[in-house]
Amino acid sequence: MPSPNKKSFALRLDPALHAAIERLAAQELRSVNAEIEFLLREALKKRGVSVKEEKGE
Repeated sequence: MPSPNKKSFALRLDPALHAAIERLAAQELRSVNAEIEFLLREALKKRGVSVKEEKGE
């Protein structure tokens, strides 16, 4: 069940990409959703984009 302070939306992925994320998530002991969020934050950080956390997160 999504957290009340998180944005929920549908995401379509190539099955091979989803499978790779699933494997990585299992290795890191994360859910697929948490792994996608981690990877997105990591990619933004590498590009110099800051993510401002909203209060309550």
